[in-house]
Amino acid sequence: MNTTLTAILLGIVEGLTEFVPVSSTGHLILASELFGYDAAQWAMFNVVIQLGAILAVVYQYWTTFWNAGMGVLKLESEGLRFARNIILAFVPSAILGLALKDYIDIMLGSPSIVAWALIIGGIAILGIEKVANPRGDTKVADLPMKQVIGVGLAQCLAMVPGVSRSGATIMGALAMGINRKTAAEFSFFLAVPTMIGATTLELIQKGDELTAGTMTVGWYEIAIGFAVSFVVALVVIRAFVAYVSKHGFAPFAWYRIVIGAAAVAWLALR
Repeated sequence: MNTTLTAILLGIVEGLTEFVPVSSTGHLILASELFGYDAAQWAMFNVVIQLGAILAVVYQYWTTFWNAGMGVLKLESEGLRFARNIILAFVPSAILGLALKDYIDIMLGSPSIVAWALIIGGIAILGIEKVANPRGDTKVADLPMKQVIGVGLAQCLAMVPGVSRSGATIMGALAMGINRKTAAEFSFFLAVPTMIGATTLELIQKGDELTAGTMTVGWYEIAIGFAVSFVVALVVIRAFVAYVSKHGFAPFAWYRIVIGAAAVAWLALR
């Protein structure tokens, strides 16, 4: 496949799937199997274009981040609580991610793990939707520490490719009684330090490729993927919150189950 077309395709996949509970990493892994390109050659590309999706969150919620930042500088309680909650939820995955990175990298090479994680995750979403009892309309800054830490621990499940970082955090939040809108927005906000941290670690470890100019996929393709993922993610973020606030997450669960089952069958028959 033409490298420019591959860059556009992967940028679309990243933007469509990063912030909805279907696993962007899982989709990128399955895409490499389906379209036959060398996933190792595009590994750096996949890492960098995540920043395009992150930029979409910052752009969409710029006022929230700005007010929180100014609140921290002025030692205002709401800004400090917002920063505290994001940091507390980020810490568990940061610690485990560093400790287990070698095992995570091994799992990233297994499409079958992705396929089964999609199915199991879809079933889990359906179950949580049935038993969850979201209450009130609490803002992220007002969430109690118990719920915040619970969401942070739930995010650790996403180290298994195919689980979905957004899916784990949103479902963890729902299971603890947080309403759908706040659960989705908390997942978006938490994605910023989590994905920046993961991307920075990856860039440090693969810095030789950057400085030596030995990347098999060039900056032209990376720029295209970055731009595409930003635009697509921005559209998805705006539509996603409005949709799930009214309709819930069941359609995403069934999508996961269907795609996962199709992937299991395809991997078994190829």
